Amino acid sequence: MSRLLVVDDEFRIRQIIRKYAEFEGYTVEEAVDGMQAIEICRKEEFDLIIMDVMMPELDGFSACREIRKFRSTPIIMLSARGEEYDKIHGFELGSDDYVVKPFSPKELMMRVAAVIKRSNGGEQGEQVKKDVFTYEGLSVDFSARIVTIDGKRIEMTPKEYELFFYMVKNKGLALTREKLISEVWGYDFFGDERTLDTHIKLLRKSLGEYSKCIVTLRGVGYRFETN
Repeated sequence: MSRLLVVDDEFRIRQIIRKYAEFEGYTVEEAVDGMQAIEICRKEEFDLIIMDVMMPELDGFSACREIRKFRSTPIIMLSARGEEYDKIHGFELGSDDYVVKPFSPKELMMRVAAVIKRSNGGEQGEQVKKDVFTYEGLSVDFSARIVTIDGKRIEMTPKEYELFFYMVKNKGLALTREKLISEVWGYDFFGDERTLDTHIKLLRKSLGEYSKCIVTLRGVGYRFETN
């Protein structure tokens, strides 16, 4: 049974999420702000954290940054702000998904299930797959989840890793936006379609000179190539 930590200063929001989560079979712990969430995460492990952005004491972005220092637990951010900057900031800090308020509890539960499944499945896949991809100074170790450029390790968010690994494993293939969203996000995408473009932008930034390997196919999607 998966354990969720719901972090939100609004009692009503926490209760709604708890109601739907427990109906889906999850066990739920609650925190009222970022400081409390950090304290709980130091003592306990969870399968996923649902974190509001705007909270007293310590906001969700700051809490996410601190938790990422000692936990790799998947995090879904909640926010009444849907601006691209906020989404990019959340992804850069290591969040796995971003849901804008007001949200559908059923949609949120679908996203929770998808993120947990993807997280568990990724770990199983890493134990089996041991190959390493190299191109000039770029090295991708799939089993260790490590990307290096000229021997220097490149830090990426969990979602950047998943997107990049999938593209590299399908090198040379034209990957439609729909295919990338389906394979990387793992659910029927019904949010902001710019989420994919945002992650591609972040990925290119992380890759530096090797950003040229990610080619935009206008009207189709993207392709990873080394020619």
